[in-house]
Formats: sequence, C-alpha cells, structure tokens
Amino acid sequence: MNNFWNGKRYHSLNYFLRNKFGEKVFKISLDGGFSCPNRDGKISKGGCLFCSERGSGDYAGDRCFSITKQFNDVKTMMKNKWKNGKYIAYFQAYTNTYAPIEELRKKYEEAISQEDVVALAIATRPDCLDNDVLDLLEEINKKVYVWVELGLQTVSDETAKRINRGYTLSVFENSMMNLKKRGIDVVVHTILGLPGENHDDMLKTIDYVAHSGAKGIKFHLLHLMKQTPMVRLYENGELEFLSQEEYIDLICTGISILPKDMVVHRLTGDAPRDLLIGPLWSLKKWEVLNAIDKSLEDNDLYQGKNFK
Repeated sequence: MNNFWNGKRYHSLNYFLRNKFGEKVFKISLDGGFSCPNRDGKISKGGCLFCSERGSGDYAGDRCFSITKQFNDVKTMMKNKWKNGKYIAYFQAYTNTYAPIEELRKKYEEAISQEDVVALAIATRPDCLDNDVLDLLEEINKKVYVWVELGLQTVSDETAKRINRGYTLSVFENSMMNLKKRGIDVVVHTILGLPGENHDDMLKTIDYVAHSGAKGIKFHLLHLMKQTPMVRLYENGELEFLSQEEYIDLICTGISILPKDMVVHRLTGDAPRDLLIGPLWSLKKWEVLNAIDKSLEDNDLYQGKNFK
C-alpha cells in the first residue's frame, strides 16, 4: 500500500486518466445551450434549490458561441499553462440530454470531432435518458470513451423533495441499470450539507453510491449562491453551513468506505466568488484539498479501507 494511487490515498481522476490514456488529460467544459425540465415547467419551475442561474455551468463556455469556438477558447487558455495533453469534451451546464435527438447528435459529434478529444462526459438528470438518448450514447461510446454524470445529491427522497430535485430514488436506479446494460460508465454527484441532513444521512448517501455500481463519484460541498431559491431557506434559519472540519471529516470517512476501483472525480466544488454567500472557507480550495490529504494520513485512512 506504500504508494497508493501515485502517492494519493484515493483513486483520483487524474490517476485514472493518466493510466487510461498514458498522458495528462484536461476537461473542457461546454454549454450546449440546453434547458432543464426542472426549470422550464415540464417537471417544475425554478430548478433544484441549490442550482445557480447558469445551471451549475458557471465555469463552462459561453452558450452564445458554437461548440467548436467554446472548445478552442478554453483550449487556448489551457495551452498557456500546459503545453501537451488530450481533452475531454464535458457538457456541463443544465441537462445535457434534454433536447431533440438530432440536436444532441449534432452537438456531441461536433465536440468529439475536435482535435485530441479522447472522451465525452455528459452531465444530466436520470429522468432525461430515454431509449433514443441511450442508443446515441452507446453508439458514441464505440468511438470515444463516454461517461454520464448523474446528479443524485442525496439518497433520501425526503431531502430530495425539500430541495425540489424532481425525481425519486427509483428513477435514478432505473437509469443506472439502463446505462450499465449498455456499458456506459456512470459518475454520481453527491452534495454534503443539504438542509436537514446530519452526518449519518450524508454517509448513508456515500455508502449507497459505493454499492450502486457507479464507476465514479463527485463530492460537492453545498454552496449557497445569490439568486438561488435556497437563499430563502437560509434566511428562515433552515440551513446551516458545514464547518471546514466537519466537511473534511465527512470526506475522509466517505473515501474510506468507497471501493478501491471507484474513481474520485472531485473532492469539493467551486463557486464563483462574487455569487457565493457561504461557506466562505470553501474559497480556499487548495487549503481544503491539502487538509483532506493530511487528515487521511493522520488517521491512516485510504480508499477501500472500510468498504464492506
């Protein structure tokens, strides 16, 4: 166990991608110009309570531009920092399978046709994966590596209702089963610090994902951002922020109960400084990541140690 995953005590995305593709791989976040059924009235209006105006795509490209222009703009910026590498085209903002199939095909194909793209990542909702979409993803998965990111956030249907997620756990399970049947890897998003959830509730969600058959997990800290419906809960005293210590403890315990082959895509999220109400400690991202590494080491925890 000496070198773990290249010195890390968890199976990081960077480690996974270097192993799979033999070099550094970068994610280029795109905005496909899609909407979301939880915003346009099909399921609900206003979206999930925590979701920003840009549909969680605050760092994605500009939807006013074509996929090619967005891709090249971000790629040019990255070239200044890293000279060589391959790319993942990442459809991040809103629900990226929520459009007519011809439109999805056109945008996905445009993305994977960019130079040096080795993978396609699609963030979506489990209630927006009908058979036509699954067929298309399966077809593209034969050309480049595809993974689908599903926003579960919590295993609790009660919390899901409170945050206006718009679907039940059984819908998520059905989508997981359909994606796995077609050989498409799934990455599951979880959020720690949702209103009304305690330490055990959050660990229950992580344990559920650990046994779900997902290939990857993203840990997010709940960020309260201006102009989101969740501000009202905060103002009513129904939302308390996790402290940095609580979050680090949850992440380290959570990592230890994951299977060793699950890829940890993210340990904490980012929120734009000008929009963030709290927790403000989350702005010091590198400090948080270093504290997680240190806590894992101090407590002799590593991924898989307590996986049952």
